[in-house]
Amino acid sequence: MEAAVEQLKERARKTWAAGDFDDIARMFPEVGPRVAQEARVEPGMKVLDVACGTGAATVPAAAAGGVCTGLDLIPAMFDAARAHAAKAGVEVEWVEGDAEDLPFEDASFDRVMSQFGVMFAPQHEVTAAELARVTAPGGIIVVASWTPEGMIGDMFKVMGRHLPPPPAGAKPPVLWGNEDYVRSLLEPHAVELTFERPLAAFRGNDVEELISRFESNYGPWKMARAAVGDEWPKLRSDLYDLFERSSRPAEPGGVEALGEYLLARGRKTS
Repeated sequence: MEAAVEQLKERARKTWAAGDFDDIARMFPEVGPRVAQEARVEPGMKVLDVACGTGAATVPAAAAGGVCTGLDLIPAMFDAARAHAAKAGVEVEWVEGDAEDLPFEDASFDRVMSQFGVMFAPQHEVTAAELARVTAPGGIIVVASWTPEGMIGDMFKVMGRHLPPPPAGAKPPVLWGNEDYVRSLLEPHAVELTFERPLAAFRGNDVEELISRFESNYGPWKMARAAVGDEWPKLRSDLYDLFERSSRPAEPGGVEALGEYLLARGRKTS
C-alpha cells in the first residue's frame, strides 16, 4: 500500500509541475481571498495553507496580519508564490511538504486552509486527520474543493472517458466536494462544519482563450494530451463543448466559465 501511495504522489508531482499553475490560478482570482476571508484571520494568528500552490489564499491571509506558512508538495510553485508575496509586501514561510504528513506539532496553527489542494492528496482520511491535528482547539479549518456536479467535476469525467482508469487506491478528488463526505472525514476529529457552494469564474476573452490556456499551462491537461496522443483533438473538442456550455458573457467583456466549488468551514472544538 505504501509503495502504491508513493507512486500516486510521484505522479502528482510530475502532473502539477508539468504546467504553469499560476497562470490557471489567475483565471479565477476571487477564490483565494474568499478562502482567507472565511478563515477569519486576525493579526498575529498562526496560519497554515496546505497544498498552497502559488499562494492564492496564503498571501491574502498574510495581508490580513496572519503569520503564514504555505506548504506544497511541488516546490516549483514557490517561485510565483514568493513573487506574489513580495508584490503584496508580506512575509510568508514556504515549506516543501506532504499534506498527509504535515511537518508540524499538534495544535500548531490557529487557522488551516486549503484552496483546491488537499482534495488531490490520495489518502483522504489521512489528510483530514492531519488538518485537524495541527489545528489548535477553537481554531478554524477552511477547505475549498471542486464539486462533482460543477464544471470542473464534469471536466474530470470528460477526461476520464478518454484516459486509462486511475491507479488502484486513487480516490476521486471531487469527493471533497460532497458535504456528507467531508463531514465523514472531519467530524470524527471534533470539527464542526458549515458549507457554502459558490461559483468560481474562469475569465478570458472567449472560450478558445480559456481552452488554450488550460492546454498550455494546466498540468493534468498536458499529461492527458501526452497520454492520448492522436486522440487529443477529440478530447479537446469535448472539453471545449463543456466550457462553452458553462460560460456566460462577462463584464466589461469576454466570457466567464463558471465552476462550482464546496467551501467547507469548520471549527475545532477540542
